[in-house]
Amino acid sequence: IVGACVWVPDPEDVWVSARLLRDFCPGDEQLQLELSDGRVRLITQTSGLPPLGNPDILEGENDLTALSFLHEPAVLHNLHVRFLDYNSIYTYCGIVLVAINPYEQLPIYGEEVIDAYSGQDMADMEPHVFSVAEEAYRTMTREETNQSIIISGESGSGKTVSAKFTMRYFAVVGGAVQQTSVEDRVLASNPIMEAIGNAKTTRNDNSSRFGKYIEIGFGQNGDIIGANMRTYLLEKSRVVFQAPMERNYHIFYQLCASRDLPEMRALKLGPAEHFRYTNQGEETQIPGTDDAVELDRTRNAFTILGVQSDQQMELYQILAAVLHLGNVKIQASGRGGDRSYIDADDRSLALFSKLLGVECAQMAHWLCHRRLAVGGEMLVKPMSGQQASDARDALAKHIYGQLFTWTVLRLNAALQGQREQPKSFIGVLDIYGFETFDRNSFEQFCINYANEKLQQQFNRHVFQLEQEEYMREELPWRRIEFSDNQPCITLLEGPLGLLDLLDEECRMPKGSDENWAQKLYDQHLTRSAHFRKPRMSNTAFIILHFADTVQYECEGFLDKNRDTVFEEPINIMKASQSELVAELFQQGAAGGALTLLTLKSSIPNGSLRSGKRPHREHKLTVGFQFRQSLQLLMDTLNSTTPHYIRCIKPNDLKKPFEFDPKRIVQQLRACGVLETIRISAAGYPSRWTYEDFFSRYRVLLRQSPGQGTIKTDCQRALQELIPDSELYCFGKTKVFFRAGQVAVLEKLRGERLHAAVVTIQSRVKGWMARRRYLHICWAVLTLQRYTRGRLVRRLAHTLRYTHAALVVQKTYRMLVVRQLYLMIREATITIQAYIRGMLARRAYRELLQQRAAILLQATVRGWLQRRAFGRIRAAVVLLQCCVRRQAARKELRKLRAEARSVEKYRELNKGMEVKLMQLQLRADHQARESASLREMLHTEREAHVSELEQLRAALRKLEAQLQVKPQKTPAVSVKEEEERQRTEERHASDVLRLTQKLCVYFPERMAQAISNAGASMKAELEEERRRYQGLLREFTRLEQRYENLRDMSALAEVPTCQQKQHKSEKIRLRIKIVLIGQSTCANTKKGFPSRRWCLSGTITVEFSTVLVRFLEEQIRSQGAQCRENLPALSVHADCYTLFGSREFPTCVSVQELMEQLEVRDLECWRLRKELKDLRHTVTLRNYEIQLRSFVGPAVASPPLQAKAGDVTGLLECKKRDEGRLIKNLITASLAASLPLGLPAQVLFLCVRQADCSGEPTRAHALCSTSIAAIKASLKTHCSDLIMTALWLKNSCLLADLLSQYSTQSGLDNFVPLTFNTSELNRTLSDLCIQAYQQLLSITESRLQSLIVPAVLETETIPGLSGSGSKLVGSRRRTGSDPRAAGAEAPSMVMVLREMSALHTAMNQQELPIRLQEQAFRQITYLLVATALNSLILRKDLCCWNCGLQTRYNLSLLEDWLRARGLQEGGAVATLEPLIQAAQLLQMSKNSDADAKALVQTCHVLSTQQVGALLQMFLVSDRMYMLQGLLKERSGVMQSYLLLDVRRVFPVIFPRHTPPLLNAEQLAIPECLKISFLRKT
Repeated sequence: IVGACVWVPDPEDVWVSARLLRDFCPGDEQLQLELSDGRVRLITQTSGLPPLGNPDILEGENDLTALSFLHEPAVLHNLHVRFLDYNSIYTYCGIVLVAINPYEQLPIYGEEVIDAYSGQDMADMEPHVFSVAEEAYRTMTREETNQSIIISGESGSGKTVSAKFTMRYFAVVGGAVQQTSVEDRVLASNPIMEAIGNAKTTRNDNSSRFGKYIEIGFGQNGDIIGANMRTYLLEKSRVVFQAPMERNYHIFYQLCASRDLPEMRALKLGPAEHFRYTNQGEETQIPGTDDAVELDRTRNAFTILGVQSDQQMELYQILAAVLHLGNVKIQASGRGGDRSYIDADDRSLALFSKLLGVECAQMAHWLCHRRLAVGGEMLVKPMSGQQASDARDALAKHIYGQLFTWTVLRLNAALQGQREQPKSFIGVLDIYGFETFDRNSFEQFCINYANEKLQQQFNRHVFQLEQEEYMREELPWRRIEFSDNQPCITLLEGPLGLLDLLDEECRMPKGSDENWAQKLYDQHLTRSAHFRKPRMSNTAFIILHFADTVQYECEGFLDKNRDTVFEEPINIMKASQSELVAELFQQGAAGGALTLLTLKSSIPNGSLRSGKRPHREHKLTVGFQFRQSLQLLMDTLNSTTPHYIRCIKPNDLKKPFEFDPKRIVQQLRACGVLETIRISAAGYPSRWTYEDFFSRYRVLLRQSPGQGTIKTDCQRALQELIPDSELYCFGKTKVFFRAGQVAVLEKLRGERLHAAVVTIQSRVKGWMARRRYLHICWAVLTLQRYTRGRLVRRLAHTLRYTHAALVVQKTYRMLVVRQLYLMIREATITIQAYIRGMLARRAYRELLQQRAAILLQATVRGWLQRRAFGRIRAAVVLLQCCVRRQAARKELRKLRAEARSVEKYRELNKGMEVKLMQLQLRADHQARESASLREMLHTEREAHVSELEQLRAALRKLEAQLQVKPQKTPAVSVKEEEERQRTEERHASDVLRLTQKLCVYFPERMAQAISNAGASMKAELEEERRRYQGLLREFTRLEQRYENLRDMSALAEVPTCQQKQHKSEKIRLRIKIVLIGQSTCANTKKGFPSRRWCLSGTITVEFSTVLVRFLEEQIRSQGAQCRENLPALSVHADCYTLFGSREFPTCVSVQELMEQLEVRDLECWRLRKELKDLRHTVTLRNYEIQLRSFVGPAVASPPLQAKAGDVTGLLECKKRDEGRLIKNLITASLAASLPLGLPAQVLFLCVRQADCSGEPTRAHALCSTSIAAIKASLKTHCSDLIMTALWLKNSCLLADLLSQYSTQSGLDNFVPLTFNTSELNRTLSDLCIQAYQQLLSITESRLQSLIVPAVLETETIPGLSGSGSKLVGSRRRTGSDPRAAGAEAPSMVMVLREMSALHTAMNQQELPIRLQEQAFRQITYLLVATALNSLILRKDLCCWNCGLQTRYNLSLLEDWLRARGLQEGGAVATLEPLIQAAQLLQMSKNSDADAKALVQTCHVLSTQQVGALLQMFLVSDRMYMLQGLLKERSGVMQSYLLLDVRRVFPVIFPRHTPPLLNAEQLAIPECLKISFLRKT
């Protein structure tokens, strides 16, 4: 048919798509095709028609067997689309997972991805290595059968990485019970095996040069309890030879890179370029890899596995000795070079001998000689230089092989479980894939032989699954023929096969590779169709393997199969002084790497050549051992349920996301994927359940569905749609189709839908045309009506305009004449005013001139008179001075005569004595005043300290009052109220003044900094709370594990010593948790000093704290100053007391005494000022009144408390009855029927009565016992919502009561508890958190299996799935587990039912609404995270109708939350990511505007989440327009793909003050049987 898509061969792309340009009729010899690039090609049909292409709806199908046409081009194209367009590296092919190496780190292996795949069915999730691991784990736990995961592929295809991720998945989902978990050891074995078994090749930088099979053992509960490893065919030849661009094993380069470490200097290593065994490939570095860092990882892994450091150093010494052995120089001598020798001073040999602890001379001798037995005599024969070099290399390979074997044994010993034997295991086989090179030798022969065996097992298993499917559905099936490679396997391992002939030739004295090749030609050339001889060679042969034809070169087969090592060097090794070296070469060493469990031989990897007659077990060749170990592996795989992972290498250049079709097809043929498709295509590859088939193809029914079953309707429809009954078959629950029939049905469905669309379009277009005609008629009439009205309105406007023009003209003319008149009048008045002003100014100037002349005359006349008077006065003064001077001189002469008389001196001296006596009296008075000042200062300091203590106590009371409800303010008198108001006003003014000063120095920037600091501190507090609650949850989990372990030990009758060990382990766990909790609390206190009040959100308390700190600092500084001044004051006082009139020193003058008195006055004045300041500072305590006016009632001096003996309304419980009280009140099952909070109230009244009776120790013990009983009850009812909510309520109530009656509460109307309740409060807080987390875990466990089916899959909107659902979403993979028949399908009704159960349980206990909001915020986050992760990982759900359905389901959940008033706590906001994802699936994505709107709408989703959803929803050409917008947004959005399902929000318990308790108010039921309590 014209337009049909077909595939045609292409030399570059292998297959290219093309479309038919004309119909093809039987008998046509040519096909006219148009290729994808537009070229037209004519193809001659000589070998049949080209393969057809699949429908577009199957583009990017995640299961290759679901394709309608199963063939090579369809598989290649589907892998190309998924790998390049969808960036999906995993694809199912039936039971096989095809994994393409992206050569790039992808964010799809985190713990959130493991959580998303854990517990999910393979059919429900996108292909992933975790999905295969989960399928194996679920099958093991459900059917209790052993499983195996077979990972194969070429070197560089990602086998090792896939194996590591598989083991990591098992380690996470099957965590061990032991504290030192085995899963950590299993993961730690990977770095060790990579170091000693992996090397760089031309194809892979980390190629595994051995095969391994790891059995991970699981216990009864599905937890890992041990592991065991088997290895296969280590490539020992790499130790002594590397091809160009390759390296030796990683461990050698790691040691060379770490040679400068102190502990490594004894190895005498140098750079890797200096050793022959590491420099042959000329590549000693791997880009992006640090060998020194890798050695640290290896050493850490050894430490985890329990290998001591000294034993590690012995291992490194052996490895270093191998490197030094390669540098030993063997020189030829003798005639013709038939002899060889080693210099006695050879440094490399000396280092080799020293490191291994062997004799250097003996080793030098036996490396160049060998011992032969001739005629019963022992002869020593020298070897040539080449033979000695080969013997040296053989010894190096043998040492490394033995060390490898010992390491594997040591790892197995460390991985073995100590508690019990594994109930079942999952084996992970990481083995080499089919290999073919330009030159293939013995290693490739063994590898391809192993792949032949694995392919046979794979084909038979696939055939068996198909057979079981047909038998289960009761189909009349015929045997499917598939290509069995048994003839090729018989050629390799059968009697007189290649391996038998090889072993026979190895036993021959003069066996050679040429003789063996001739025997192969004679035996198989004409008898086996899988054996051929090359035309141009007599030492090679060709084998037709299942994957490809391979030519092997016979050269070296015999030597590699023998793996010859002479006995003499081995005997030297046995006598080594190193314990590890001697252990490696003991005769009784058990099994090697290939025969770890069955073969017991002294030299497991080869035979010994010596003069003695070798024992039979020493003749085991490498081929024989490999065959035996491979048979053991096949027996193990056949006894397990296999799962297959085929790793594909996309290109040889190691470029990320580059697809090479040639290499892909070559590997698909080699790994058996195409064979799987061929087997599936031979039967019924497409299969649908009747419900899915009817839902999708109901549009093809020509009549409405009848009253019969869906199966009957499907049978009737198929008889009409597909006439040939051989193309389909009906089973019990499914309908099966031959290859290509789904495409036919899709075509018919598309045609039917197209015809329906055309019919609908024609009807709609006709209706739209009629509607448009009627609209045009109505528009014409409307336009006419509006036009006529406009013309009339225009005429009326013209008339009005003419009349208005006449009025305007008349008015304008009048205005012009009037303006002219007014202008002339104004000009006349102005001229008159100017003339009159000029005349007035002229008269004024004349008057001024006349007045100035008169004033000038008067001034001159006055000046003349004043000058004459001055001259006369000066003459009179001069005369007076002369007279007075003469009189003064006479008086001076008289005074000098009187001064010389004695009587005058005595009179003066008598006055001075009087002054000294007055000064002494004044000094005595100052001394007494200083003493009184010191006493007053001491008194004020004591008062200061007491006031400070009162302020601190008041502050503590203020902080305590924030947690309780304020009491009513007591009544005060009018006078006190006025005094208080005046004090408040005075201090308010002081506060205002301080605030104004602060505002001057600290502007708005300070306020912003404070708000930012508060926000950051809140965030840090939330983080610390979340960490502490997570730590508490971890402790609860560990304690539960301990209880389970103790129960198991009791059932198994564990000895007493083991019970003590478990008890000590529990004690250690408790101590560790407590220490961590204390450190967390310490960090919290350090990070939040004095900030507990931040939780209340009040600014007043912050101001009070700042004020009290200010007072403390001021008092402290004043006290320090006083203490500094006291010594100086006392010295001055003592000096003044000594200064009397009789004892006054004669050397001190009156002036000095006056200065000292002045200093004393200043000192006294300063002390009085300081004392006044101190008194003023103490009075600032009245600020407390103002603070209390903001946060609660005024706090006066400490109130008088009532005596303990006066407390009534309590319950008295005797000490002997405490056990009965706990049992009847908590342990018994009657707690659920008790009144609200009754257990907590009764317990508290008993505790308080014991405390008031003077027994605080018994009260504390009773409270601790009650808490322990509540914990035990929570463990007993770990799955009961009602009981868990009950004890959560009682725990919170008991904590509130203890806080209310504690000494720190600060309340005055009752007697506080005398014992310290801080420890009990912390324990109760932890108990509340534990009960809260248990309450949520019960609901989460019930919701876990309902979330994805209910939110994403349930069809709450009827008929939505049949309208446009995707094909990939309407079928399930073959082999997936069907849901239980008859079980209720998960729906939003079930989800809301579980949430209602939680809400009912919390409401019955009247838990605070804030706590309920936090709980449902956590539940909705779990729902959103699980659903969104599944939506991102499942392509079948990324469609329009799924988005519509999801949004509808979320609206039901939103309505449910709003109906119960839970929308304020963040529960509705948590739904936003899933809501935006649903909107993204519904929005249009065709234009740039749509792309911008989409990016703006999905602002909560990360860039990776949006990209992942769009990649699975859009085709590649429409995806490009969104790439730029997503890249722009990626800079500001956090980058993550999946949400963390394990995230837990920290819980904050709202505190409230319960009413005062009284025993008379409690109604205690008789059923409790606690009548022994007495009311007091």
